[in-house]
Amino acid sequence: MYLCRCLCGFTPKESISGQTQTKSSVARGIRQKVLDSYPMLEDEIESLFPKKQPLFLVKCHDRIQMIHSNGEPLFFNEHDGPWIPTLRLLHKYPDLLPHEQVDKGAIRFVLSGAHIMCPGLTSPGAKMSPAEKETVVAIMGEGKTHAMAIGRMKMSSEDIQSKNKGIGVDNMHYLQDGLWQTKTLT
Repeated sequence: MYLCRCLCGFTPKESISGQTQTKSSVARGIRQKVLDSYPMLEDEIESLFPKKQPLFLVKCHDRIQMIHSNGEPLFFNEHDGPWIPTLRLLHKYPDLLPHEQVDKGAIRFVLSGAHIMCPGLTSPGAKMSPAEKETVVAIMGEGKTHAMAIGRMKMSSEDIQSKNKGIGVDNMHYLQDGLWQTKTLT
C-alpha cells in the first residue's frame, strides 16, 4: 500500500538515496531470484541481465530498491520482498504476472493511482484469474491490450468474489506515475 505513494511521486533526483554497481555474486543472486519468481524469463534472462554489462542496485527512500541495466529500470521491491517487474518490462513480457481485469468504469480511477475495489473486479466487463492473497498481478482494463497497473492482491480472488466489498488489490505502479515517466536511472 505504501509503495504506490512512493512510486507515484518518484523522481530520480529526490527519491534515490544511492546507487551501486553490484558485485557479480550479488548480480547472480538477483538474477536467480528473478528466475525463481518468473521462470518464463529463462530464455530472455541474458538480454535482461547481460553478463558483460554491469547491474545496478538503486536504493530509494522508504526501503524501496530497484535494479537496472543500461539505465532502464527493470524490477523493484520493498523491504527485501519479491522483485516486481516495472510496467515497461511487463509490456515487453505480458505473461509475467496473472491478469486481473477491471471494468471500464474503474479504468480512470486506477490510472489516477486508486486501489482496485472489489466491485470493479466482479462487475460485468471485469475478469478475474485465480490468485491468492499477496500475489502480484497485472491490472488490465476492459477493452485494453496492455496492463495499466501492477498491484498486490489484498485478498484472494475467491474472497473478492464472495465479499465484493472493500479494496481487492493494492495499486503499486500504474501508467504515468513517477516510475513510468522515468525513462532512465543513470
